[in-house]
Amino acid sequence: MDIKRGEIKDIARIMDIIKAAIANMEAKKVYQWDDMYPNEMVIKNDIIKKNLYVYIDENIIKGIIVLNETQDGEYKKLKWKYSAKKQIIIHRLCIDPQYQGNGIAKKFLKYAEEYSMENNYGSIRLDAFTKNKTAYTMYEKLGYEKVGIVTFRKGDFYCFEKNLN
Repeated sequence: MDIKRGEIKDIARIMDIIKAAIANMEAKKVYQWDDMYPNEMVIKNDIIKKNLYVYIDENIIKGIIVLNETQDGEYKKLKWKYSAKKQIIIHRLCIDPQYQGNGIAKKFLKYAEEYSMENNYGSIRLDAFTKNKTAYTMYEKLGYEKVGIVTFRKGDFYCFEKNLN
């Protein structure tokens, strides 16, 4: 098992994971992502900016996560608790459905927390689709606090943060 920065050569596999995840979510009536987002251009940009990380096990990319400081404008409307230090934001956490349930998402979150502390971030912020109970329940169990709700193109998303100090 290894978590490392994604590379341009990984894009086809990453897009296959995203397409499988979209189909899996839609089968559960969770319409969070689609052909418009996240698309190949978004993923390529994440890789170029060195923000996308892949989880590799048995020489297979099984999931991705994006870590950066980019906060959507909607985040400004919320009353965040932890603003003393800079924040890192989690985007596009996605696990190939055939490997879900094996703790990969939790390993990514642990990695994000360790990375953030090593790089002097005070907190982690993220959002989760209100209809994706699996995702938001996991964040709550791992100590992420619900701050509020923002609305994006696909609907309402809970915003979470976790203090790292």
